[in-house]
Amino acid sequence: MSAHASAAIDDKTFYLREEHHPENGTLLGFWTYLMSDCLIFAVLFACYGVLGRNYAAGPSGADLFDLKLVAINTAFLLLSSITYGLAMLEMEKNRKGTTLFWLGVTGVFGACFLGLELYEFWHLIHEGATPQRSAFLSSFFALVGTHGLHVFFGCVWLITLMVQVGQRGLILENRRRLMCLSMFWHFLDVVWIGVFTFVYLMGTL
Repeated sequence: MSAHASAAIDDKTFYLREEHHPENGTLLGFWTYLMSDCLIFAVLFACYGVLGRNYAAGPSGADLFDLKLVAINTAFLLLSSITYGLAMLEMEKNRKGTTLFWLGVTGVFGACFLGLELYEFWHLIHEGATPQRSAFLSSFFALVGTHGLHVFFGCVWLITLMVQVGQRGLILENRRRLMCLSMFWHFLDVVWIGVFTFVYLMGTL
């Protein structure tokens, strides 16, 4: 190969110099995912609305629900939303240490929420209020359990991001991921307020 041809090959650029990630593309895509998740919960709420009074001669919500326990659990989730907001404020100030601290507090509140929810499920099953006992209990476990699974995966995601922030700092990619998790976490809070009102409060009245 001649020196001229070799120089011509060396001058070629085989990559894009501009940012390949579309501006706000991830956030838009994540909003689309959240809307699809809204449809899932809308179907579960609709099922509970139809089946929530079919007790099959079994216990009702007034017989089973412990509102004090559920209120404590609700406080855990709402507090986790506040602490995540504090983490985002620290992220905007580029404070890695305090961002990780508030993310850790958020994870603790999320774990407390899951622990109380598992205790409630264990207690209901111990009392014989299993999902197959009635349509009411089937729809209850489906709705509340699906929300609990979302919180569980949110905690896993949170731990993963804490590791990434610890290793690489508050780089642009980590900021974008934290924003997505923020939307997801606050979305779970909104859904839980609906669960608390529609399932627990109305179920005990």
